[in-house]
Amino acid sequence: MAIAVDIDVLLAERGMSVGEFAEAVGISPANVAVLKNGRAKAVRFSTLEAICRVLQCQPGDVLRWVPDGE
Repeated sequence: MAIAVDIDVLLAERGMSVGEFAEAVGISPANVAVLKNGRAKAVRFSTLEAICRVLQCQPGDVLRWVPDGE
């Protein structure tokens, strides 16, 4: 089981750079990379809220569950 993070897709759809996004959310570009590459072990609700506010989306647009083997 894995949780996929679709920030890269959302950024592309909105024409937003990682740097712009990181600044708007209040996290470092390095932490954005950790999220995008699936290496994050946890995400604070306050961070998820900021991501959704900046991208004007729902948490389910950012995170999705991928069953084993997919």
